[in-house]
Amino acid sequence: MRVRLLLFALYRDLTGIGELDIDVSEGTTAAAALARLRADDARFTRLPERPVVAVNREYAQLDVRLNEGDELALLPPVAGG
Repeated sequence: MRVRLLLFALYRDLTGIGELDIDVSEGTTAAAALARLRADDARFTRLPERPVVAVNREYAQLDVRLNEGDELALLPPVAGG
């Protein structure tokens, strides 16, 4: 099944990727999808082990199961003041 991966700000800068469609097996979790990306592409090893994620624009845990057509976003830390 196909999932759209979105990376913002620092994560986009670290990987050079802002958006990517990835193929994952049915029932894959966000954590497993990220682990596979790290194994397949060294650019993803620059990301933190447990980034904050959102699935379909809602915060989610890394153990959330992904579905066909989901949007998985990696959200970097935000600073402000």
